[in-house]
Amino acid sequence: MSVSNPLKQDRGGQLFLALLVLAMILVPMLNLMLPESSPFHISTYAVTLLGKYLAFALLAMAVDLAWGYLGILSLGHGAFFALGGYAMGMYLMRQIGERGVYGDPLLPDFMVFLNWESLPWFWQGFDMFWFALLMVLLAPGLLAFVFGWFAFRSRVTGVYLSIITQALTYALMLAFFRNEMGFGGNNGLTDFKDIVGFNLQDGSTRIALFVVTALMLGLGYIACRAIVVSRLGRVAVAIRDAENRTRFVGYRVEYIKLAIFTFSAVLAGIAGALYVPQVGIINPGEFSPLNSIEIVIWVAVGGRATLYGAAAGAIMVNYGKSYFTAALPEVWLFALGALFVLVTLFLPKGVIGLLNRKRSES
Repeated sequence: MSVSNPLKQDRGGQLFLALLVLAMILVPMLNLMLPESSPFHISTYAVTLLGKYLAFALLAMAVDLAWGYLGILSLGHGAFFALGGYAMGMYLMRQIGERGVYGDPLLPDFMVFLNWESLPWFWQGFDMFWFALLMVLLAPGLLAFVFGWFAFRSRVTGVYLSIITQALTYALMLAFFRNEMGFGGNNGLTDFKDIVGFNLQDGSTRIALFVVTALMLGLGYIACRAIVVSRLGRVAVAIRDAENRTRFVGYRVEYIKLAIFTFSAVLAGIAGALYVPQVGIINPGEFSPLNSIEIVIWVAVGGRATLYGAAAGAIMVNYGKSYFTAALPEVWLFALGALFVLVTLFLPKGVIGLLNRKRSES
């Protein structure tokens, strides 16, 4: 299969992208062109919720690339997601300026409250959007590269690697909870006003963020698919299925792992950057190991090693989570755990795997 046409013979991916384009057209139309009294009207709140789901879909796709095709069960992708979110949040905080509670033109409100006298060096440059975008890519990418360099060269694999990635995100969560770190402590970063000059509370800005998120999800899928069908992707699958044999025939397994793992982390960071302006907050809770475990559940439910299945799983599970947290707030966590157990036992290839099996039988 040619890398120049990664969607060739990928019917599921073509359908996924077609639905994504349809959503990019219909959602803004139903929000802007129909009156609120219409049963087909989509509220601005619903648009924001859909945008959040799409950001989660991109995150799930990043995990599926590492887990489904490379065999790395990462329980630390929540950290990469949060780092991308914090990079965007720092830019949004710098845009508040004198509109903050304390009216300081330079320092965010939490720094004024904590009696900080000057802006820390690592906050410099975040008043520029291009610099923030660069940090969205570099922060998770560099962390993944450094972590992967030592882990993969040491040949840490399997459950041990999963535990280490979980320890990484837990350590970052504890660090970001500290006020001395300069990231807002347990309250995190919030009260954002605008992004590149556009009011974040305006309905048209919410629509734009939804469209950009959908576009990045589509581009992310194409990029991941291009990797999967390339020689690099085929070697990655060989590493997943028989790592020692792949090493014995001459491939530098640690370099291939490092390249795909780092790219996956960058995708997760982009998802975090898209998530933050839509939900209006980023705090250390995003580093929680539970969040990283949830991401794995999304991928398992949708279908591992499909990419679009992971995205679909993220949307389905988070929609269910939104519904059950309102309808059954006391038991939704138990429902989530039960879902993962049931999928593992009865749908080992996820919902997409079940649909593919039904289609082949017919």
